[in-house]
Amino acid sequence: MSILILNALGLTLGAPLFQDLSLTLHPGDRIGLVAANGCGKSSLLRCLAGAEEPTFGTLTRGRGLVVGLMEQEVPAGLLGLSLRAAVLAALPVEEAEADGWRADVVLEELGLPSALHDQPLGSLSGGWQRMALLARVWIGAPDLLLLDEPTNHLDLQRIAVLEGWIKGLPRSMPLVIASHDRAFLDAVTNRTLFLRSERSVMFPLGYTRARLALAEADASAGRQFENDMKKADQLRRQAAKLKNIGINSGSDLLVVKTRQLSERAEKIEAAARPAAKDRSAGVIRLAHGAARAKALLGLEDALISSPDGRVLFKTAQKWIERGERVVLLGANGVGKSCLIRAVQAAIGGAPGSIRATPSLVPGYMDQGLGQIGAAETPFGAITTRFDLGDGPARSVLAGAGIAPDWQVRPVATLSGGQRARLALLALRLARPSFYLLDEPTNHLDIEGQEALEAELQAEGATALIVSHDRAFVRAVGTRFWQIIGKTLVDVEDAEGFFRAAAG
Repeated sequence: MSILILNALGLTLGAPLFQDLSLTLHPGDRIGLVAANGCGKSSLLRCLAGAEEPTFGTLTRGRGLVVGLMEQEVPAGLLGLSLRAAVLAALPVEEAEADGWRADVVLEELGLPSALHDQPLGSLSGGWQRMALLARVWIGAPDLLLLDEPTNHLDLQRIAVLEGWIKGLPRSMPLVIASHDRAFLDAVTNRTLFLRSERSVMFPLGYTRARLALAEADASAGRQFENDMKKADQLRRQAAKLKNIGINSGSDLLVVKTRQLSERAEKIEAAARPAAKDRSAGVIRLAHGAARAKALLGLEDALISSPDGRVLFKTAQKWIERGERVVLLGANGVGKSCLIRAVQAAIGGAPGSIRATPSLVPGYMDQGLGQIGAAETPFGAITTRFDLGDGPARSVLAGAGIAPDWQVRPVATLSGGQRARLALLALRLARPSFYLLDEPTNHLDIEGQEALEAELQAEGATALIVSHDRAFVRAVGTRFWQIIGKTLVDVEDAEGFFRAAAG
């Protein structure tokens, strides 16, 4: 039984996003939707939900199908409501008044603490707001769940809860999940759709295995295209030789043969299709500056405090040497970001028990991308911070995937992906010898995450990193510090912490 059928679906919003997309969704399908930022994932989900009309093709839903779409942003009108009221508001008024208990059941099922139920939604963290959006969808009892970046702003414990909840759904419940969280996709999906502007492709595999299959298919298509082009070229050379002979000899048969060879070459060229290339959202290549000292940062039993002055933990005696990428582990609220801020202050010259070598050049990226002001423009941010002329500034911004018309708009109007690429561009231009990265993969698509991983793995990259992205942590970490109780301790790897977070 099919739940939803797409036939030659295409969508154009200013520019073509995707075309000729055909697939059938069946009960039990858990599809991971993967593409670069700006390539149409959210728009496709909205088409599936009926909130947006495709430009081409047809979309057929099963009779009576109830579709629940969890979008990325909280509607502004809900922020002043309590968490419970915001969830109830997803129901028709008469149902919300008669069946208020449904909100309590859904909130409990999703693990939202009762202490939060009466708090304004706008006062809650981004992670709790994400769970509230999911609760608003689930209270409507959908037959099909569409989730747009559901792990954004969630810590590892919340991600584990979400994974457990999805795995606990009836096996027949279909889902389509757009996500850049590779470990999450591996945990909860059984099919992967790589959305492309042309020739999107589906594999009946989770993300990691599907990515390997995609690479193999693309390589095979590339080889086939090269062989086809060589064959067409050979036919054209043969046709050219026969044409000369035919002209000199006056043979009508050779003229006909020449035409046939040329037509065969044209048919091969018309049918040949180059290997698909995913549209890049912009290329950022980090550049590492040199630092002369072996140990770039030293912690001499420093006391790390909260903004209100409470001592959170002691660091003991630790240091970070050139080429080390230290990942800081710990539950939310134990002080990871406080340590990042304390290190940032020490690099800036603040006295204390954290010391940075004088030759250290810092590069900082926070999880809110607040290092660049919301009222600044990308062009202004780059030209005021770095010695670049107008032309080079526009060129590097375009290379980072920020089109000319967006370069002069306030940063606040950019998408999360655009702001993340702007922040990475600023890191590149600063040529740091030491990276301070607080949730750097937030808002980055998978291509951007992998590019950042590759750059950090390059020789000479030194970093202190806070991240809830398990795939990113596993790829880049060379040392691991964990906040346990009131102490910062070295641990062998992050796997024990991941297991504990998953319960």
